[in-house]
Amino acid sequence: MPSKIKDVVFSEPSGRAQAFVMFAASFTMLSIYIYYDVLRGVSSINSLVMAVGFALSGLAESLPSERRQLVGGLRVTAILVLTGLLILIIFAPEMFLGSQ
Repeated sequence: MPSKIKDVVFSEPSGRAQAFVMFAASFTMLSIYIYYDVLRGVSSINSLVMAVGFALSGLAESLPSERRQLVGGLRVTAILVLTGLLILIIFAPEMFLGSQ
């Protein structure tokens, strides 16, 4: 099983099309963060964390194929960032919903 995970994580980057989608998602999440934080005055840190995760993933997919180790590291970092956000939302929802 670990060899399958290693093969998937450290495989060649998917290319510019997937990198563009990830960067577009990152830009969208960053726009949402700016809208809610600046215009609405409500801190929405979860969209900022998602923007960072998508940007890391997009960066990993845009690198050349001979940089597999760096691509794998960026993929793992993006997965850890997004999984950490999910864990925080599940176990500490008051950080995101505010005190009610």
